[in-house]
Amino acid sequence: MDNLTSFAGAKNSCTYHEEFKQILLPVVYSVVFVLGLPLNFTVILQIWLSRKALTRTTIYMLNLAVADLLYVCSLPLLIYNYSQKDYWPFGDFTCRFVRFQFYTNLHGSILFLTCISVQRYLGICHPLSTWHKKKGKGFTWMVCGGVWVLVVAQCLPTFVFASTGTQRNRTVCYDLSPPDRSASYFPYGITLTFTGFLIPFVLILGCYCSMTKILCQKDEMIGLAVRKKKDKAIRMIVIVVLVFAISFFPFHLTKTIYLIVRSVKDVHCLTQQAFAIAYKCTRPFASMNSVLDPILFYFTQRKFRESTRHLLDKVSSKWKHDS
Repeated sequence: MDNLTSFAGAKNSCTYHEEFKQILLPVVYSVVFVLGLPLNFTVILQIWLSRKALTRTTIYMLNLAVADLLYVCSLPLLIYNYSQKDYWPFGDFTCRFVRFQFYTNLHGSILFLTCISVQRYLGICHPLSTWHKKKGKGFTWMVCGGVWVLVVAQCLPTFVFASTGTQRNRTVCYDLSPPDRSASYFPYGITLTFTGFLIPFVLILGCYCSMTKILCQKDEMIGLAVRKKKDKAIRMIVIVVLVFAISFFPFHLTKTIYLIVRSVKDVHCLTQQAFAIAYKCTRPFASMNSVLDPILFYFTQRKFRESTRHLLDKVSSKWKHDS
């Protein structure tokens, strides 16, 4: 049986052939679940065990890992849904909640990466400034709380628009909104992209451009500690750019174009389907940030890399001894 999605426009009705979702989405979501669950759990555990020595950056990364872990835990439902040709047997509330989790994780990750980038920018470009240092960890926790409130407020309308529906006598769970509500969803979808992606993205770009100017300056008298700090900042820039290139930018670009196309009257069905496929091919890769974020953590936190290596060495030695 073909995997189809109906699109009800103002004057026409289109049916999308989306057989690719039966393979692409379950495979990608399964990989993200298998890797993301232990990676984010390990990050949370390691930060918790060293909570007496928390820094501002690790506080942001802890919240980032919590957002990723919560999202990863919802993936088994989506894996089942797409492997069963869009069949959704889990109820309307669960459908809305899973979609809410996806966008909360997505935009929460973007904002926490923005916080980490701004924190690193202040350390690199304004090392003599003391105002942000005096704020301490309490202020950082307040910022994290503000991020959660903002993200929940941004994504709460998902509960209104996402819902279950019926196609080919079987229940489905719509990602954005039912087809007949595409025009009313459009303003919210564009606003979410602007506030939840574009503004943080421009802010991060500004921070990284300023940081790059400083990091690329040659200094023969540079000390070892400063060199390590610069190397750490460079690793962070590379990985965050990688996260945006793989997860965030393609998804938001194709989503924006798809929102425009499906809200315009009298667009040809083949055009609608082409942009729908482009958007839905990038959607699973938006979840890859749940795997890439822990990699950012380990590549920028030397003491955690060393503790992980020490733990693995102990486990390996114990296994060899028992053998």
